[in-house]
This record gives sequence, structure tokens and C-alpha cells, in this order.
Amino acid sequence: MELSFQKVHGSGNTFYLHEELENTQYDWPSLAVTICDPANEKGADGILVVSKSVHADYKMRVFNSDGSEASMCGNGLRCVARYVLEKSQKSRAIIETMKVDLLVQNETAIFNDIPTYSVQISPVSFDLSTLHMNYNNQKTVINQIVPEFADDIHFTAVSIPNPHLIGIVPIQYIENLEHQEQLATYLNSVNPYFSDGVNVSYVHPVNETSIFVRTFERGVGFTNACGTAMSASALVATEIDLLPKGDVTVYNPGGFVKCVIGKKQDQHEVTLIGNATIIGTFIGEYDRNNVFNWIEKTDHLEEVADYQKLTEYASNQVKENWS
Repeated sequence: MELSFQKVHGSGNTFYLHEELENTQYDWPSLAVTICDPANEKGADGILVVSKSVHADYKMRVFNSDGSEASMCGNGLRCVARYVLEKSQKSRAIIETMKVDLLVQNETAIFNDIPTYSVQISPVSFDLSTLHMNYNNQKTVINQIVPEFADDIHFTAVSIPNPHLIGIVPIQYIENLEHQEQLATYLNSVNPYFSDGVNVSYVHPVNETSIFVRTFERGVGFTNACGTAMSASALVATEIDLLPKGDVTVYNPGGFVKCVIGKKQDQHEVTLIGNATIIGTFIGEYDRNNVFNWIEKTDHLEEVADYQKLTEYASNQVKENWS
């Protein structure tokens, strides 16, 4: 059986995107492990599966590189937005995800002429039960030092809807990955705090309207960017008055995005705006022994080069503000 994919990325968060055919059997967990392996065409962070929806315009499923299924992915959703909006020749659509239907739209480019899309990030909750987090019988952890994690980092736990632990950190924790890697690895193994694991992001301000975020993603590890983590980080930064509400620029190892943070009738409103870049188009084939091999690849070199300019710009902006 042949399968066609777009290899795409949002903020350097890479995926293989496939539109699922009806009445066809797929083993997405094992396929994700196979084609996302870094030894296989440089791998990816996961697979985005597009299919028909009963009540929305389309449906998206996300499979991480370890085969686990995520409830949402902001960077992946932007890539799905581009795929479905270009296919339908519309400017907006409603996409069904595991827990909620979300609005996606075509947007003005955030940098040069890079294809740019906005996605709604919802629902938002600070209730620890929505993260499957247990800590001192508390209902929330907001801008709090947790001695068991670190004695000089203020943490906030939030689900949007993936579970996130956001640490506002001194610059040395950005410059050295060791502490974040150790904590995140622990919290994503058997531990008394997070029964289902958690995405762990370390955040440091860049200027009065922007932050830098690095994320250790559940089921993936360190990634160039995580859309819901960047959204959660921007939300937390405004909630604790590190930044004002409104437009927040979020820099990350994969570039930058814009997050629009607001509140309406006590409900948090978060919109994630950023690129959706096509790296290449691929065709793969399962043989009779259920072994997968790539049989055709076409690179989209111009889009890759255009996005490289954005990453260089983002890197320079961070360095200039931190120098």
C-alpha cells in the first residue's frame, strides 16, 4: 500500500501530514515510531492525520514520535490549517481535535511572505485535575516555587488542553539544558506528581513584550517548538504580570510566533499565529511484511530557505536583547 505525505513544520516542529482514506486500515502508532526515527530521512516530531469530521469541516489526530496520541498540537494544527484551507480554497475552517473543535484562519505573514495561519487554543484550565497533577492537595499551582522541582524557579501548571508545567527561569537555565532535561525526564516517568506526564517549558523574558521558550515535550523530548507550550507560556507570562495582555512574541529554538492573549467573561482566549511550511512531499510503501520504506521524495527548497531567514532574524533579536 502506498501512502503520500507532506513533510511540514510549524516553528521548526516537524511532522508528516497525511489525509486518511475512508475504509482503510492504518497502524498510526507503529508508523509514527518508524517514520519519525531521526535515522529515517531525519525523522520528525510526529504524524498529523487529517480526515472527515461528522460535525466540523475536518478532523485532526496527532501521533507523537513514540507512538502516543496527543490531544492537541498548536504547531501541527497550523500545518493542517494550511492543508485544508488550500484544498477547500477557504480562508477559515473549524477543525475537530480530540477534546474540542477549533477555529483556524489564514493570516497576514508574520515575516516576509511566509505562509501564516492562526489557530484557536482552547480550553484553558489551571485546575490541577485537568493535568492529572497531584501536589500537596492543592487545586492550582500558579507562580509558585516547588522545592521538589527547584528552589529558584516559579512554576505554573496549566492545561490548554495538553498538560504544561511552565517555569519562569533565570538565564542560566536557558543557557544550560541539564536541569530542564533531568526534571522533565523524571516527570515523564513514574512519579508522584503527574500520572500522565507533562510538557515542561522553561521561559525567560526577552523584552517587555516577548519571551523565549524551550520545551521538553511529552512523548517527544526537546523540540524546536511546541505550539500549546508557547501558548501556555505566553498566557502564564501575562497572568503573572511578567508581560501585559495582548500581543506576545514568543521566540523559541525553531523561530518565533505571535500569541494573542485575552479574556472574555472570565474565559481565557488564546490565539496562536505562525508559519506553516512545507519541507517536502513524500511517498512511502508498506510491503507484505508490514515494513515501511520511502520510495519517492520531492524537496521544497524555496520554502525551507525562506523560513531559514526567519530563524536567523529570531536568533538575532534574542541575542541583541540579551547582550
